[in-house]
Amino acid sequence: MKRQLPWIITGVFALWFLSTLRIPKPETFRLDEFAEVPVVFSGRHQPVDSLARNSLVQIRDRYTVWDAREKRSLSATEWLAEVMMKPETADDRRAFRLDHPDLISLLKLPLKDESRGEDGKHYSWNQISPGFKEIEDQARQILQTKEDESQRDAFDRSVLKLRNALTLYLRLKNTVHPQDTTNFTAELAAFEASIAPGVAAVRDQQNGQPYDTNAFNSLLNLVGRYDVTVKMEGPLIIPPHHPERDRDAWSRMGEALMVHVRGEPLPASVGQWGRIATAFRTGDVAGFNAALTDYRRSLSGALAPELSKGRNETFFNHMAPFYTCLVIYVAAFLFAIFYWFNFAEWSRQTAFALIGLTFVIHTTGLIFRMVLEGRPPVTNLYSSAIFIGWGAVLLGMILEKFWRNAIGLVVASSLGFVTLIIAHNLALGGDTMIMLQAVLDTNFWLATHVVIVTLGYASTYVAGFLAIVYILRGVLTRGLDEATGRSLARMVYGIICFATLFSFIGTVLGGIWADQSWGRFWGWDPKENGALIIVLWNALLLHARWGGIVRERGLMALTVGGNIVTSWSWFGTNMLGIGLHAYGFMNGAFLWLGIFILSQLIIIGMGMLPPEYWRSRRSPNAKPTDPAAGLSRPVAAGAR
Repeated sequence: MKRQLPWIITGVFALWFLSTLRIPKPETFRLDEFAEVPVVFSGRHQPVDSLARNSLVQIRDRYTVWDAREKRSLSATEWLAEVMMKPETADDRRAFRLDHPDLISLLKLPLKDESRGEDGKHYSWNQISPGFKEIEDQARQILQTKEDESQRDAFDRSVLKLRNALTLYLRLKNTVHPQDTTNFTAELAAFEASIAPGVAAVRDQQNGQPYDTNAFNSLLNLVGRYDVTVKMEGPLIIPPHHPERDRDAWSRMGEALMVHVRGEPLPASVGQWGRIATAFRTGDVAGFNAALTDYRRSLSGALAPELSKGRNETFFNHMAPFYTCLVIYVAAFLFAIFYWFNFAEWSRQTAFALIGLTFVIHTTGLIFRMVLEGRPPVTNLYSSAIFIGWGAVLLGMILEKFWRNAIGLVVASSLGFVTLIIAHNLALGGDTMIMLQAVLDTNFWLATHVVIVTLGYASTYVAGFLAIVYILRGVLTRGLDEATGRSLARMVYGIICFATLFSFIGTVLGGIWADQSWGRFWGWDPKENGALIIVLWNALLLHARWGGIVRERGLMALTVGGNIVTSWSWFGTNMLGIGLHAYGFMNGAFLWLGIFILSQLIIIGMGMLPPEYWRSRRSPNAKPTDPAAGLSRPVAAGAR
C-alpha cells in the first residue's frame, strides 16, 4: 500500500486542480461570456474579466465581493457589470476596504458593529462618497507637501490608496454610459435624434442667425454628459471601425458619440452596448444574452484574435495556476519534513511527486502568461517572482534526484511557496501583465539578459536556503551528521558556481543592452550595482573556499549572506526611487525586506556560534575531531 500511496495522494491533488478548470455556466445572465469580451485598459487588450479582477483587487484587496443579502460572493465580473450598467446597486455594496482607524474616523464611517452588519473594514460608495471632497483635499495636500513617497506615513498612504480606488470606481461607473443614465437605449435614440437639429442650431448660432434654442441646448447637454466620461479616461470598449487598417484604434463610448456628431457613422457596437446595458439594468435575461451574442458575433471576424485572447485570458484567470501551486507546495513541504522525522521513504516520494505535479502546473502557468503577453517569462517584478520560484523548484528537484535526502525537496517547496507569496502581494497592485518600462519592448534582451540574470538570482537563493538548512539542522537538531553536512556543502558549492556564471553573464548582457538603449555600458545605476554585488559576492565566496579561508561552516554563513545581497538587488534597489530601474518606493515591501535581512543576519550569527553550542556536535553519532583538520571531518565541530 505504501508504494501506491505517493501516487494516490498526488492523484488527488491533480484531480483537484483539474476540477478547477471547468468554468460554471450561469443559469441567468451569461456573465461567463461577458467576461471574455475584449476591452483596452492600462495600455493593453484584456477581457472584461481581467479588468474586473484587477480593479476589484485594487479597491478591496480581494477578487470577490460579499453579498450580505443573498449570502454569497459575487465574482469580479458580476460586480463590474453592476458598476458599469447598474451603478445604483453597486454603490450600495461594501466593495471598499479601509484599514486605517484615523481615516475611518475622518470620514465619519461606522465602526465595527455585528448587529448592524458593520465589520469596521469594508464600506460602500454611498457611505464614503459624502467625504469625497475631504479625501481629495487630503490627497492634494499630501502630494504637495510630501512629494517623496518615503516621507509618507501609514495614514497618508491610506488616503492616497482610497483616493485612487474612488477615482478608478468613478471611471468604471462611466465606462458604458454616464452614471446617472436610467435607459441607455432611449438616451442613444434621443442623442441620435438631436444631432441634425442641434448641429443646425449650432451653425446658425455661430453665424449670428436666429437658432432653435431647444435643439441647441439639448445637443449641448448630451454632448457635455459624454464629454465628462471621456475626460475620466475609462476603459476603451468600442472596437475600431476599420480593424483591418488599425486594430489598435479602440475608443471610449463618449469618443465614438463625439465623432458621430461631427458626421462620422455611428459604430454598430454603440447600439449593441446600449442593448446589453439596458437589458442588464432591467433584468431582461433573454435580451442581455441575445445582445451579447450579437456583439460577440460582430467581433468574431476581423477582431477574432482579440476575442480569442479574451477567452484564453479569462480561462487563465479562472485556472489560477499559481494559487494551486501555493497549496501543493505547502503539502509537499510537510511531507518532506515528515521524512526527516521518521525516514519513511513513501513520504519523500510523495513530496517529490507533489513537487513534480506542482512544477508542471507552475510551468503551465508560466508558458500561458508568455503566450498571452507575447513576451519572454520576465517582464516586471511580478513575473520575476514567478520565474525565480520556477527556477528554484527546478534546481531543488535536480538536487533531490542526485542526493535523495529530502533537502532539495524542502528547498524547492519553501522557495516555490515564498516566491509565489511575494508574487501574490505584488498582484494586489493591479494588472500583472503590464510592461513597466518602455525600453523593455525589445524581446531579444528580455529573453537573454533578464532571463539569465534572473536564473542567477534563483540559483543564489537555492544555495542560500541550502545553507539555512545546514545551519538550522546543525544548531537546533541532531540530524546533521558528517555525510549530510558534506552533501550539503557539495550542493552549495556546485550551485554557487552555477550562480556565479549566470549572474556574471546576465550582468554583462545587461551592460550591452544598456549601451544599445541608453548609449553607455555602465552608469553605476543602483540596479546595475546590485547585480554587480551578486557577482562579486559569489566570487568572494568561491575564492574564500578555494583559498582555505573558510570551510563548511564558514561557507554556509557566507552563502546565507548571498540571500541578503540578492534580495537587495531584486527589491531594495527598486525601492530607492532613483535610477533607470526604480519602480517606486513600496513601504510594505521595504518593511518585509528589512525583516528578511534581519532573519538572515540572525541565521548567520547562529552559524558562527562555537561548535559546542551546536546540538549536532553533541550527537552520539558525531566522530572525534582532529583539531588540525578544522571542520572538514565532523561537520559541526570546529569549522571556520
